[in-house]
Amino acid sequence: MSKIRRALGLMSGTSMDGIDIALIETDGGTHVRRLGSAGVTYPDAFRGRLRQALADAKTMTGRTDRPGCLADVERELTERQTEAALRFIGDRMLQPSAIDVIGFHGQTVLHRPAAGLTVQLGDGPLLAQATGIDVIYDMRAADVAAGGEGAPLAPAYHRALAAKLPQRPCVFLNIGGVANITWIGTDDALIAFDTGPGNAMINDLMLRATGAPCDADGKLAASGTVDEQVVRTYLMHPYFSKPVPKSLDRNAFAPELVDELSTPDAAATLTAFTAEAIAKARERLPAEPAVWVVCGGGRRNRTLMRMLAARVENAVVPAEAVGLDGDTLEAEAWAYLAVRSLDGLATSWPGTTGVAEPTKGGVLARAPG
Repeated sequence: MSKIRRALGLMSGTSMDGIDIALIETDGGTHVRRLGSAGVTYPDAFRGRLRQALADAKTMTGRTDRPGCLADVERELTERQTEAALRFIGDRMLQPSAIDVIGFHGQTVLHRPAAGLTVQLGDGPLLAQATGIDVIYDMRAADVAAGGEGAPLAPAYHRALAAKLPQRPCVFLNIGGVANITWIGTDDALIAFDTGPGNAMINDLMLRATGAPCDADGKLAASGTVDEQVVRTYLMHPYFSKPVPKSLDRNAFAPELVDELSTPDAAATLTAFTAEAIAKARERLPAEPAVWVVCGGGRRNRTLMRMLAARVENAVVPAEAVGLDGDTLEAEAWAYLAVRSLDGLATSWPGTTGVAEPTKGGVLARAPG
């Protein structure tokens, strides 16, 4: 039996809003006890630097390249996440020694698995030195090196959580910058892949057109009219005909297709595209999900949730409806994966990333002493 450990997860996703922090107790198997969570929002100036990092990363040809602002942004990101982690631990009257390991996601700036390249900014050794806690980082690289997609990696945790759900098959749908699903069958079989865009295209539109970071509650999209022809054009993208498992870069789809639309109509159209892409994913599933459990920031977009519910069978519910925290579930997953990595357990499988055999991911950075 694996040792039960206390693990902290630090997640900064493709939406670049900030840091999700979660503390769990787990053996990396079926034992999961959630011990608290928090969120830290990035200041606008740092979000701007992250966007510049995404632009600069397009010239990368190797995982260790740090062109343009990438080196400076990587250090600042690590320092910000160090500060957030230590504040979270201190607020709970804990000492760093009470935490066995940190699962450190970092910030994805480039994801091209077909080229064997995935890059998450984040200095694991610096985080370990600054916190005094062992760190598992660079979780996706081993899977990509072994021929996998490197994403999604949360299915291992979703399967552990699904053990407490009465409905099967079930789907965990994470709507971050990119949307991805984990399908869990009655026999615990796993299928996972990125469905298409999540919040990223909508957020980018809002920032360009209004200066707001997102379409709060989907209000702007609700006031617009969907351009069905644009949605059909987006759905002709070759990504949707690829077999699963598959994964997606944040900037895979051309934003200029909505340039001629009004801002409300563009928001409505991009929201509908996200919902249609998620619904289209059912074509790749062996059986219709009995329930869709939605986590990530997209579950707060009421227009998106309404559009999705209209396009799929059975219930579409936010994670909170089944006793989970939809904001920090991905951070919990990274803590869970860190424990599995420490114990030499698989973090990805052929059905989740397309890797040839179960693969253990993550690099261990030891704390001083």
